[in-house]
Amino acid sequence: MTARLDPFAAAPALMQGWLDFGKNLLKSGLEESLMELVKIRASQINGCAACLRMHTAAARQKGETEERLYLLDAWRESPLYTPRERAALAWTEALTLLHETHAPDDVYDELKKQFTAEEQVKLTLLIVAINGWNRVNVGFRTGHAIDRSKEA
Repeated sequence: MTARLDPFAAAPALMQGWLDFGKNLLKSGLEESLMELVKIRASQINGCAACLRMHTAAARQKGETEERLYLLDAWRESPLYTPRERAALAWTEALTLLHETHAPDDVYDELKKQFTAEEQVKLTLLIVAINGWNRVNVGFRTGHAIDRSKEA
Protein backbone atom coordinates (compact mmCIF):
# COMPACT_ATOMS: atom_id res chain seq x y z
CA MET A 1 0.00 0.00 0.00
CA THR A 2 1.32 3.40 -0.95
CA ALA A 3 0.38 6.49 1.01
CA ARG A 4 -1.58 8.99 -1.05
CA LEU A 5 -1.07 12.13 1.00
CA ASP A 6 0.22 13.34 4.35
CA PRO A 7 -2.73 15.32 5.70
CA PHE A 8 -0.60 16.95 8.41
CA ALA A 9 1.71 18.37 5.72
CA ALA A 10 -1.16 19.38 3.45
CA ALA A 11 -3.35 21.10 6.05
CA PRO A 12 -1.38 21.38 9.31
CA ALA A 13 -3.66 23.81 11.15
CA LEU A 14 -6.83 21.84 10.43
CA MET A 15 -5.20 18.53 11.29
CA GLN A 16 -3.81 19.97 14.53
CA GLY A 17 -7.32 21.12 15.42
CA TRP A 18 -8.66 17.63 14.72
CA LEU A 19 -5.86 16.14 16.82
CA ASP A 20 -6.63 18.54 19.67
CA PHE A 21 -10.33 17.63 19.49
CA GLY A 22 -9.39 13.97 19.96
CA LYS A 23 -7.00 14.74 22.81
CA ASN A 24 -9.73 16.67 24.63
CA LEU A 25 -12.03 13.66 24.36
CA LEU A 26 -9.42 11.59 26.20
CA LYS A 27 -9.90 13.93 29.18
CA SER A 28 -13.70 13.61 29.10
CA GLY A 29 -13.95 11.30 32.10
CA LEU A 30 -15.00 8.16 30.24
CA GLU A 31 -13.05 5.06 31.21
CA GLU A 32 -9.83 4.68 29.22
CA SER A 33 -10.47 0.98 28.63
CA LEU A 34 -13.96 1.68 27.29
CA MET A 35 -12.66 4.40 24.98
CA GLU A 36 -10.04 2.06 23.54
CA LEU A 37 -12.62 -0.69 22.94
CA VAL A 38 -14.84 1.79 21.11
CA LYS A 39 -11.95 3.02 18.96
CA ILE A 40 -10.89 -0.53 18.14
CA ARG A 41 -14.41 -1.67 17.28
CA ALA A 42 -15.07 1.26 14.94
CA SER A 43 -11.67 0.73 13.33
CA GLN A 44 -12.46 -2.98 12.80
CA ILE A 45 -15.68 -2.06 11.02
CA ASN A 46 -13.94 0.59 8.90
CA GLY A 47 -10.88 -1.55 8.13
CA CYS A 48 -8.38 1.01 9.41
CA ALA A 49 -5.10 -0.83 9.99
CA ALA A 50 -3.30 2.27 11.28
CA CYS A 51 -5.95 2.87 13.95
CA LEU A 52 -6.23 -0.82 14.84
CA ARG A 53 -2.47 -1.04 15.36
CA MET A 54 -2.41 2.12 17.45
CA HIS A 55 -5.42 1.41 19.64
CA THR A 56 -4.81 -2.28 20.28
CA ALA A 57 -1.28 -1.37 21.42
CA ALA A 58 -2.67 1.41 23.63
CA ALA A 59 -5.28 -0.94 25.08
CA ARG A 60 -2.62 -3.52 25.95
CA GLN A 61 -0.47 -0.85 27.60
CA LYS A 62 -3.49 0.13 29.72
CA GLY A 63 -4.00 -3.47 30.85
CA GLU A 64 -6.51 -4.81 28.34
CA THR A 65 -6.34 -8.58 27.92
CA GLU A 66 -5.48 -10.34 24.70
CA GLU A 67 -8.62 -12.45 25.02
CA ARG A 68 -10.93 -9.42 25.09
CA LEU A 69 -9.11 -7.86 22.15
CA TYR A 70 -9.37 -11.08 20.12
CA LEU A 71 -13.06 -11.46 20.88
CA LEU A 72 -14.07 -7.83 20.37
CA ASP A 73 -15.39 -8.47 16.87
CA ALA A 74 -17.75 -11.05 18.44
CA TRP A 75 -18.57 -9.17 21.66
CA ARG A 76 -22.24 -10.17 21.54
CA GLU A 77 -21.29 -13.84 21.86
CA SER A 78 -18.82 -13.36 24.70
CA PRO A 79 -19.50 -12.89 28.42
CA LEU A 80 -16.26 -10.91 28.82
CA TYR A 81 -17.81 -7.47 28.32
CA THR A 82 -19.77 -5.51 30.93
CA PRO A 83 -23.29 -4.18 30.30
CA ARG A 84 -21.80 -0.68 30.03
CA GLU A 85 -19.24 -1.84 27.45
CA ARG A 86 -21.96 -3.68 25.53
CA ALA A 87 -24.10 -0.56 25.37
CA ALA A 88 -21.10 1.47 24.16
CA LEU A 89 -20.13 -1.12 21.56
CA ALA A 90 -23.69 -1.37 20.24
CA TRP A 91 -23.88 2.44 20.00
CA THR A 92 -20.48 2.46 18.26
CA GLU A 93 -21.70 -0.01 15.67
CA ALA A 94 -25.00 1.83 15.20
CA LEU A 95 -23.27 5.16 14.54
CA THR A 96 -20.40 3.72 12.52
CA LEU A 97 -22.92 1.92 10.28
CA LEU A 98 -25.42 4.78 10.39
CA HIS A 99 -26.41 4.37 6.74
CA GLU A 100 -27.64 0.86 7.62
CA THR A 101 -28.89 1.21 11.18
CA HIS A 102 -30.24 4.76 11.51
CA ALA A 103 -29.34 4.58 15.23
CA PRO A 104 -32.20 2.33 16.36
CA ASP A 105 -34.27 3.07 19.44
CA ASP A 106 -33.48 -0.23 21.16
CA VAL A 107 -29.75 0.47 20.98
CA TYR A 108 -30.28 3.98 22.31
CA ASP A 109 -32.49 2.67 25.11
CA GLU A 110 -29.65 0.40 26.27
CA LEU A 111 -27.23 3.31 26.03
CA LYS A 112 -29.46 5.43 28.29
CA LYS A 113 -29.47 2.67 30.92
CA GLN A 114 -25.68 2.74 31.19
CA PHE A 115 -24.66 6.35 30.42
CA THR A 116 -25.77 9.73 31.70
CA ALA A 117 -26.87 12.33 29.16
CA GLU A 118 -23.45 13.99 29.35
CA GLU A 119 -21.66 10.66 28.94
CA GLN A 120 -23.83 9.89 25.90
CA VAL A 121 -22.58 13.07 24.26
CA LYS A 122 -18.97 12.28 25.20
CA LEU A 123 -19.26 8.76 23.82
CA THR A 124 -20.96 9.95 20.65
CA LEU A 125 -18.22 12.52 20.02
CA LEU A 126 -15.60 9.82 20.62
CA ILE A 127 -17.31 7.69 17.97
CA VAL A 128 -17.41 10.68 15.61
CA ALA A 129 -13.69 11.26 16.19
CA ILE A 130 -12.54 7.69 15.57
CA ASN A 131 -14.71 7.39 12.49
CA GLY A 132 -13.12 10.61 11.24
CA TRP A 133 -9.62 9.29 11.87
CA ASN A 134 -10.55 6.03 10.13
CA ARG A 135 -11.68 7.96 7.08
CA VAL A 136 -8.56 10.15 7.00
CA ASN A 137 -6.24 7.16 7.41
CA VAL A 138 -8.03 4.79 5.02
CA GLY A 139 -8.69 7.52 2.47
CA PHE A 140 -5.09 8.71 2.35
CA ARG A 141 -3.70 5.17 2.85
CA THR A 142 -1.83 5.93 6.07
CA GLY A 143 0.48 3.05 6.91
CA HIS A 144 0.65 1.52 10.35
CA ALA A 145 3.69 1.10 12.53
CA ILE A 146 5.52 -2.20 12.23
CA ASP A 147 7.26 -3.76 15.23
CA ARG A 148 10.31 -5.43 13.71
CA SER A 149 11.68 -6.46 17.11
CA LYS A 150 9.46 -9.56 17.15
CA GLU A 151 10.60 -10.87 13.77
CA ALA A 152 12.99 -13.82 13.70
